[in-house]
Amino acid sequence: MRNPEGTPIWYELLTPDHDASKAFYDHVIGWTIGGKPDGGMDYRMIGTSSGEFVGGVMQLTGEMTANGAKPTWLFYIGVEDVDASFDKVKANGGGVLMPPFDIPGAGRAAFVTDPQGNPFYIMRGNTDQASTAYDRTGMGKCNWNELNTPDQVGANAFYADTFGWTYPDKMSMGDLGDYFFVMAGDTTIGATMTVQPHDTAGWRFYFRTPDIDDTAKKVVETGGAVLAGPMEVPGGDRIIVATDPHGVVFGAVGPGNP
Repeated sequence: MRNPEGTPIWYELLTPDHDASKAFYDHVIGWTIGGKPDGGMDYRMIGTSSGEFVGGVMQLTGEMTANGAKPTWLFYIGVEDVDASFDKVKANGGGVLMPPFDIPGAGRAAFVTDPQGNPFYIMRGNTDQASTAYDRTGMGKCNWNELNTPDQVGANAFYADTFGWTYPDKMSMGDLGDYFFVMAGDTTIGATMTVQPHDTAGWRFYFRTPDIDDTAKKVVETGGAVLAGPMEVPGGDRIIVATDPHGVVFGAVGPGNP
């Protein structure tokens, strides 16, 4: 694995309706979500305007829904040894949704949660090709990974002990607490914050678009809702927090005003 341990390497949308999700995200983010592949699993790749892939879309089955699966965004954290990292997750208080399994032609993975119940995958790909799904300024890529958690101290300790994340800087948000910036290796990948009463806990992913005002309009006209923004964030970018037509929360980020 060429990415540093603990780097987000893939993003995945669970949806009850592939076609509706494709229509929404292709229009809003500017992606091209592919068609149904040959074979049994209905898993469709998310292509950016540059021709690279940021993730995939998985159709929820009746069995998955019956077992508690819901429409959501997830990410895969890259590790060198899935089984060793899986043991660390458990030792550090995380939960198990799916123990380590092999993905034919792709690699090995496990589906787990942090101690607060937030789900994510760990994965080691079959090749040493670096993932570019997370790119701080890449168009259509995930530019930021943000954890809203009821136990920021506990969550920070879990991810540090499990994946080697560090938190070298923080920003005060007044009554909302501190915003801790997360580094995997020497790359800033996002931040953690204490979830607020009006918000929902979990991981939130921000994908880059060329014009955040236009993106906000597209969200509404395609059946989603804008929950917050457009608003400027430190560093000059502007963001929105929104939901897709299935109620899945996501973020979009774009350049600030000139």
